[in-house]
Amino acid sequence: MIARSPTLGQILPPPTERYTVLGWLRRNLFSTWYNALLTALTLALVGLILAPTWRWLRTEARWNVIADNFGLFMKGQYPLDQVWRLWLCLHLIALSTGLMWGVFVRRREGVGWVLLLVPLVSGIGLLVGGVGSGWQLLLMAGLGGGAAWVGSRAASTLRRPTLILFLLTFPLCVLFVRGLDAIGVMPRVPTNLWGGLLLALLITVVGIVASFPLGVLLAFGRRSRLPAIRTLSVIYIEFIRGVPLITLLFMGQVMLPYFLPPGLVVDRVIRAMVAVILFSAAYMAENVRGGLQAIPRGQYEAASAIGLNSLQTTLFIILPQALRAVIPVLVGQFIGLFKDTSLVALVGLLDLVGIARGVLANPAYIGRQIEVYAFIAIVYWLFSYGMAYASHRLEKALGVGQR
Repeated sequence: MIARSPTLGQILPPPTERYTVLGWLRRNLFSTWYNALLTALTLALVGLILAPTWRWLRTEARWNVIADNFGLFMKGQYPLDQVWRLWLCLHLIALSTGLMWGVFVRRREGVGWVLLLVPLVSGIGLLVGGVGSGWQLLLMAGLGGGAAWVGSRAASTLRRPTLILFLLTFPLCVLFVRGLDAIGVMPRVPTNLWGGLLLALLITVVGIVASFPLGVLLAFGRRSRLPAIRTLSVIYIEFIRGVPLITLLFMGQVMLPYFLPPGLVVDRVIRAMVAVILFSAAYMAENVRGGLQAIPRGQYEAASAIGLNSLQTTLFIILPQALRAVIPVLVGQFIGLFKDTSLVALVGLLDLVGIARGVLANPAYIGRQIEVYAFIAIVYWLFSYGMAYASHRLEKALGVGQR
């Protein structure tokens, strides 16, 4: 029997081209003459951009404006004697995320490291800002790592308590940050002292947590067979989607008091949160509705065949598949919502952008706009990339687009 000679597609390149940096460069960047030309043009363009940037970083940039005001960027004007409450929130987040990682993440995917790094990075930010001590950071890392170890050893026993703790983490953090007048050790901190990254994260998380169930209800309302519910849902969704977020923020800050009973005053931060929730819920509804429309009719028929009622079919069959299908869109909306929190600076709230404007108004930092806004851009990018990376790992684990 005569052996067939290997085809061109079966011939492997020499080992020197498969396992070396030179081989990788040749295969990916210089495989053809036009790829080589594109690589050269790209390198030239990158050089033209990086050369003046490096010159500015080396000779002109003055980062003392960031070092001097780092704590202000992180927490705003939150009282220094109450910063221990922010550390308490970070310890609680580290504990809950460590347990979640140990109990539910069987394969140590990168998303678990991202979840554990969130409180760690925030703690480093407070530490560098001069509002904490090193032992707090060590305690937080120990809580996260110890909780992950305990969770992995007793996953079956801790499954339900871990979920309960994770769901209670955010309300408890809001309670710690706000304080209770009834407890002498935790006096109430007015929201006008909340600021910086702390305020941006609180508005983002409140907007995500509160707008998600409202958006799901609106999505089902728009698909309802009852004309009144469907009409009201359509009117709300289309009206809110046709109005910019800044308009809702101004309406919440300026016009809302005219519709409230005399003597009733709603906090400015609460008004901003309500505007963000209403705005995000309309877009959430359309994203979820897209996922619902992607579910084939056979899923409803199969659920009915095994005796599930409408509520059980929706909760256990349809909604999980719909949400799984639109994970990239939902995370994209969450990232956009986090970046849109910068708009609250236009209504007088001191988020990262508001703090930046206040810092640049100081005569000692005149002309330092590039350094300040570059720092803010890096902060937004870090959190946005973290959410995008976690979403990518979640999609890979759930097999989105593959099955």
